[in-house]
Amino acid sequence: MPKKEKLTYKEALTELESIVHAIENEPLDVDELSEKVKTALELINFCKTKLRTTEDTIKQAFDGEEDT
Repeated sequence: MPKKEKLTYKEALTELESIVHAIENEPLDVDELSEKVKTALELINFCKTKLRTTEDTIKQAFDGEEDT
């Protein structure tokens, strides 16, 4: 996974798509495949966390509106 301070969801998704393309279309040795799968899992976890956080924020926003 890129060692950026602020990875965006879009960047993570783009990198995931690149990894999937490489796995499907490029000859990879076991070490390369292992590294790509590890990176993909990290990116998937990042995306899941980002989506859950966004969902929670949206729920809080709508719950707050109902009180007004």
